[in-house]
Amino acid sequence: MRLRQVSRAVYRALTAAKDGPTLHELCDPLLARGSECDAHLRKFYRKAIANPALRLLLFRAGLPQLRDATRFETLRAALRAARGDAPDWMAVGGPVADLIDEFPQRHPVRRVVPATGAPPSRAAVERIIGACARHLLECFAKRGFIPAYAAFKLAGDPDLHGRELLTALEGLNARTYKNATLLFNLARPFVLANPHVAALLDPPWQGLAQPMWDPVQIRHRSAYYDAFFSEALMDFMHSGLATPGETATARKAVADMIRFCIETSREEVRMPHDGRPIDVITALVTPPHSRMSKFFWQVKSDLGFGLYVPDCDTTVCSLSAATQFGSDDSILNQPLLDFFADYQVANGSQNHFPTVTINDNIEYDGGIVSWIENGSGDRPFGNDLDPTLNLDVLEASFRNHERWQIIENPLRLLALRAIVRFEHRLVDSNAFADPRSHIYYLPELFCAYFGRCYAAFRAMPSACRSAIDPDHHFEAMRGRVLAYVRDDLMAGEMNAFDAALALLALAKLDADPVTFAPAIGCIVCSFGEGRASAPFNAYEWSKMKTPTRILIGGPEVTSAFVLSALVHARAAARAQTSGQTLFAD
Repeated sequence: MRLRQVSRAVYRALTAAKDGPTLHELCDPLLARGSECDAHLRKFYRKAIANPALRLLLFRAGLPQLRDATRFETLRAALRAARGDAPDWMAVGGPVADLIDEFPQRHPVRRVVPATGAPPSRAAVERIIGACARHLLECFAKRGFIPAYAAFKLAGDPDLHGRELLTALEGLNARTYKNATLLFNLARPFVLANPHVAALLDPPWQGLAQPMWDPVQIRHRSAYYDAFFSEALMDFMHSGLATPGETATARKAVADMIRFCIETSREEVRMPHDGRPIDVITALVTPPHSRMSKFFWQVKSDLGFGLYVPDCDTTVCSLSAATQFGSDDSILNQPLLDFFADYQVANGSQNHFPTVTINDNIEYDGGIVSWIENGSGDRPFGNDLDPTLNLDVLEASFRNHERWQIIENPLRLLALRAIVRFEHRLVDSNAFADPRSHIYYLPELFCAYFGRCYAAFRAMPSACRSAIDPDHHFEAMRGRVLAYVRDDLMAGEMNAFDAALALLALAKLDADPVTFAPAIGCIVCSFGEGRASAPFNAYEWSKMKTPTRILIGGPEVTSAFVLSALVHARAAARAQTSGQTLFAD
């Protein structure tokens, strides 16, 4: 949003007619003070919900439903119950869930856009690749790392309805996360019921991935991001477009990021079935390594989010990047699939089923859950199961199939086959195209990461492919994913981030280069949209749905995806005869 738009939206929100009790009129008597209130609940309310900025913005944001005295008192009773030592979360969350369901949301409905315009020149594509690479390298040179940003969305997530709220309140392990989920979702109807507030906090956008315009964003570093940025810079190094100086600079940056992944972020945990030690990668290390400001780290800790644990996605993506870079660190030699098998649904484990089952429209059997207990046994988030994460487990396993002796070890082979069947059921039913099926990502990112996984699968010897996938599920999935990208994703309005993910999927899945044109055209037309030295805007890369919708992304993330997508599309076009007509020259 531009400054003029923001100013107008703020003015309208502050001068709108007050139509019912406000959030703070409801909560202040119960949560702003009182020794009988749970200490974290009170602290969270004061800092996250009743801070001066939000209090001012929601000053006129009344909720008409609460003019009904009975409903008002029902919510008050629920909040009183939430203050106790052991609340009945189903009873507490019920009235809030009912309110949320009265303000249904949906994902953007995109206009169908016919393919038009002349093909871009090869020089224009190579210029964008260079600009994106320089953006990443200059950022690393300036900061010593490449950041991502987190932005909180009080309007909530369209996939989280009243039922999912109750599921989350029941399934989250930590009281702090239950408190935050309750209060964030209580604030949500007050935002959605007031058009001027909603227009400011959740403006409409074009495409699927949501832009990140928010004035308050938390900059931080994570091994997951470093692994991703490392892959993008390795793509640039191998593209033939990097100068010797750029290649040396990129190699140095990648080496530093790989060290951050497998050394700085390394953490020892225990095998659940026999207690043996094994090293995994934690999601967010403590300062100064996280590169988060002291202010935001303290706020995060005060609100109950100070403890992070390892996760399967960060672990396998870090190991994949290290493998691609040629690392010989001992962490790569561990029997990682033996460890993950204990976190696999329907594999005999009774302790690692998903508890936050807000995507239970899919069948979990064979999938691996997200979060790993740390060395002290902490798992504060509860657990969930994400399809894209499981693609990353497959991809890292394919790259390390010899080192991990997957074909030779029957149990490891069975675990891998079960993940393949899990993904095949998801794709065969078209559930992969439903945003509700995903915990942390959009369907378009699933498609790009499926392409990444497919390319690693195809790089193995045919005997290995047959052993892992005797029923040829990968080829069946390839067809369905390509059809979605071609006939759905690229048939509607896209932003640069959508286009990069579509192009990456097409290039990695060996699609005809002729099909690349809409995505490349969108990227070329969007080039220069970013602020300062960024070639592109920041968009939603990943997200949390609890305690509220929290987007992760940044202009550097967009640059990295665009860089990789164009590098692979350019290589595919050069390798296939049909690709010779892709560019104007």
